[in-house]
Amino acid sequence: MPDSLKLGLAGLGTVGAGVLRLIDAHGGEIAGRAGRRVEVVAVSARDRSKKRDAVIENYRWVDDPIALAQDPEIEVFVELMGGEEGIPKEAVEAALKAGKHVVTANKALLAHHGVALARLAEASNVALNFEAAVAGGIPIVKVMRESLQGNDFSRVYGILNGTCNYILTLMQEEGTSFDDALKDAQAKGFAEADPTFDIGGFDTAHKLALLTSLAFGVETAFDQIYVEGIERIAAADIEAADGLGYRLKLLGVAAATEHGIEQRVHPAMVPKHTPIAETFGAQNCVVVEGDFVEDVMLSGQGAGAGPTASAVMGDIIELARGHVLAPFATKVADLKPYPQAAMGTHAGSYYLRLTVHDQTGVIAGIATRMAEQDISLESIVQHRPRTDIPGVDDGEEPTGPVDVVMITHETTEGAIQKALAAIEGDGHVVAKPQMIRIESL
Repeated sequence: MPDSLKLGLAGLGTVGAGVLRLIDAHGGEIAGRAGRRVEVVAVSARDRSKKRDAVIENYRWVDDPIALAQDPEIEVFVELMGGEEGIPKEAVEAALKAGKHVVTANKALLAHHGVALARLAEASNVALNFEAAVAGGIPIVKVMRESLQGNDFSRVYGILNGTCNYILTLMQEEGTSFDDALKDAQAKGFAEADPTFDIGGFDTAHKLALLTSLAFGVETAFDQIYVEGIERIAAADIEAADGLGYRLKLLGVAAATEHGIEQRVHPAMVPKHTPIAETFGAQNCVVVEGDFVEDVMLSGQGAGAGPTASAVMGDIIELARGHVLAPFATKVADLKPYPQAAMGTHAGSYYLRLTVHDQTGVIAGIATRMAEQDISLESIVQHRPRTDIPGVDDGEEPTGPVDVVMITHETTEGAIQKALAAIEGDGHVVAKPQMIRIESL
C-alpha cells in the first residue's frame, strides 16, 4: 500500500475549506489512525482569487474540476461543489470512469442520480462514499450501511434540516412569528437569502431518498417523495401543539407498510419529552428502527464546516484503510424498484385547525362531513374569535371568525383530504384548513 492517499478536492466553500483545515490540524493523527498519510495534491474551485478560511497556496490549482477528476496523480476525488446537474455530475462521472474513488457531500446529486453513479463505481471497483450528504456530522450512513446490516428495517425518520428546526424552535420557545424566525435564521447564517430549498422541505427530501435506499435496499426515488414545508405553520399551531402535549418538527420519514414504502417530508406533531421533540436549534436527530436492534437514535450537528468536514474525513480514512463498500450497502443489480405507498393510504391521527364563521350549525356541519368519511374525533375545541383575518372588521362586529381545533383518532390521509374538501365546499371556512399529521414515536 502506498505511504499516502492522494486527494483532489473540488469545491472550496465552507465545507471544502473545513476539510483543508481539518487535515492541517490533525494530519499526524489521521495518518496513525488510517495507516498512511492523507494528502491533498490539487484543488479546484470557480474563483481562485476568492478569500477563503483556509490556505490553498500549497496545493496545485486545476481550473477544470473534470480535469481534476481525471488527474493521474490523485486516487480520490472529493466533490464538494454541490448541485445535481452540470459540472459536479460530469466530474463525479469522470472520476468513477477513470477508476478514482469519490467522496461527496452532494445529497442532491445522489438523490437524483445515485443508482447510475453507484453502477459506475461498481463497474470500476471503486467507492462512492457520501456520509457528509446526510445529517452533517452524524454518522448515520456508516451505521446503516455497516453496523445495522443484520436487521430488517421498518422505519427511519428524523429531523434532517437544521434551518427548519431552528425556526420552529424559535417559534416554540420564544413565541416568534415564522417571518421573524426566518429572518433571524438568515442573520445567523442558518438560512440562505433564498430559503426555499430548506423551508420547502426539499433539502430533507434529498437526504431521505438516500436513507430510504439504505434502509430498504431500493433504488432512490426522489420524485416519489411527498414533500410539504413549514411555510404555513402559524403561531396558533405552535400554541395548540403545546397545549395538546406536542411539539412541531419538520420530519423526513421512510416507513415500510402493507401498501409499499412511504417516503414523506412534512411538519408533524411529536409528543413532548421524546428525543425528537427535545432536539432544539440547528441540531439534527435520526432514528432507525430494526427488528433485532429495535430503536437506534443519533443526534448532533447537521451542518456547518466542522461537522460536515468531519464526515468527509471519515469517508476518506475508510478509503485510506482500503475499505470499499457498495454505495447503498448492496450491489446495484440487487437494488429493488421503489414500491411507492400512495400518500392517501397513510394511517395516523391528525391535528386540524379550521377558521370558520361563528354561526349556528357550522360545528354540526363539520362533524357530519367527518362522519361521512368514518373519521372519529378524539377532541374538538372552539377558540376565541379571530380578528386577524384579512377582510374581517376588527371590533365592529360582535364576533369574528373562530378557530376550531380537532384531533382525530387514527384514520387515513385519503379520508381526511375528502372531508376537508367537502368542508371547504360547504363554505364554512374563511381560510384554507390547516392539517398536521401526528407522528407515532
